[in-house]
Amino acid sequence: MTTLTPVKPEIARINGVALNSPDETLSADELRQRACCELLRQTAQSQGLLPASDTPGTDGVLSEDAASAIETLLAQNLAIPEPSEEACRRHHAAHQSSYSTGERVQVRHILFAVTQGVDVVALRNRAEATLLDVRCHDGSKVDGFANAAATLSNCPSGAQGGDLGWLTTEDCAPEFSRELFGHAEVGVLPRLVHSRFGLHVVEVLAREPGVDQPFETVRGAVAMALRQKTYVTALRQYLRLLAGQAMVEGVDLSAAETPLLQ
Repeated sequence: MTTLTPVKPEIARINGVALNSPDETLSADELRQRACCELLRQTAQSQGLLPASDTPGTDGVLSEDAASAIETLLAQNLAIPEPSEEACRRHHAAHQSSYSTGERVQVRHILFAVTQGVDVVALRNRAEATLLDVRCHDGSKVDGFANAAATLSNCPSGAQGGDLGWLTTEDCAPEFSRELFGHAEVGVLPRLVHSRFGLHVVEVLAREPGVDQPFETVRGAVAMALRQKTYVTALRQYLRLLAGQAMVEGVDLSAAETPLLQ
């Protein structure tokens, strides 16, 4: 078995404030999240919403005062208009499968967990090689996917060939759910699935379609989805503005699609 070599840690900073310690290695997403939080914490201080005595935590955890001040800061600076009836109906018509009920998928997976000290590049290479192997399996009696799961997966399900059984959206992390539900794909997905737990090679064994819900039934959920989408866009733009005015070292904030919402 190949041993993963830890990535040499780099100290990232926002306006001179360190985001990680010399003996700490973070994933790119974790580092970006800390950077975004620190940008907002410093901005809250500069606008008098947070006492200058508040200091950043060494583990990236905000104080209660800082979290409250950032909430106030965002409420003051992010304009989130209420979505119109027309916009809600358009969204519902274009995403009806997202508002169906009862959809289930039978799934198995191979998890390559992202943990502290893991060489993420090497981990991705192993995951991509495994994805290619199971997609190119020759269909012989040996179950290549189950064998790979038993050998490589960092999930307890590996002992059962990676079998997760039948899942609904409520059973999954949101980022995992988005890849599984509302699609027609069956078989090994042609891409790695990213989640907060790591990288997944996923096979959909079967699907049971859900029942589409009329707009009137899900109007509240549709409006909430549009508000969230607008919020994410506004937050990204605001953080981009703050980053342009700050000294940012050792972290690439431009790569964050949904900062603070990973």
